[in-house]
Amino acid sequence: MPHLARSWADDVAESLMLLTRLPVPWRLAAPRGARAAWAWPLAGAVVGLLAAGVAAGALALGLAPPVAAALALAAQALATGGLHEDGLSDSADGLWGGATPERRLEIMKDSRIGSYGALALVLGLLIRWSALAALFAQGAVWGPVLAAAALSRWPMALLLGALPPAREGGLARLVGRPQAGTLLLGGLAALVLALLASGIAALGAALAVAAIAWAWTRLVRARLGGQTGDTCGAAQQLSEIAALLALSA
Repeated sequence: MPHLARSWADDVAESLMLLTRLPVPWRLAAPRGARAAWAWPLAGAVVGLLAAGVAAGALALGLAPPVAAALALAAQALATGGLHEDGLSDSADGLWGGATPERRLEIMKDSRIGSYGALALVLGLLIRWSALAALFAQGAVWGPVLAAAALSRWPMALLLGALPPAREGGLARLVGRPQAGTLLLGGLAALVLALLASGIAALGAALAVAAIAWAWTRLVRARLGGQTGDTCGAAQQLSEIAALLALSA
């Protein structure tokens, strides 16, 4: 039992190291890669907790809900280093900027941002900000932010498990492909966290996230033939948008 507890704690710590820029004072016994993917929703919940805390503090100081929403997004970006936003912009540039899978992958490796990437980044931030501002105006702060953050990390693992790596090397190949048991445990973890945070409303958000995950997986398969770290980051962003819209509806 102590060994199992240590293994689970390692998975949570490894997930925080992989998906955030937060300091994690933990020494891993051994990296577990894809086997730790079940804990990604927990890492998302930590990011959501920080963002919700910033928003709650801003509202307590008398700042308007739109300002609190902007600060919450800034807190998330700082906590993750903009990792997922970068994946969204790179994926938009590559998937719609190239005529062949090879060219699309080449575009996605380019550090410069194109018109598709800029549009995706701006629109993604605008939609998330609008949904958060609406939720905060209704007095809903902690629950929606935590639920969306947890739910949106599961589709990244799903994409890794459903599709092979699209290129040699890269983060997606280094992490590996999660097995069905890992994906199931991660999905349950995300759903339980969301239900605890937002109650029955989390079911609608979970369905929206599942629909986005299915559609995104099909699109990535058709356009690239496999997944990359960027497409995983985009999956998180699109899923968070879907969850926030469902929760604010």
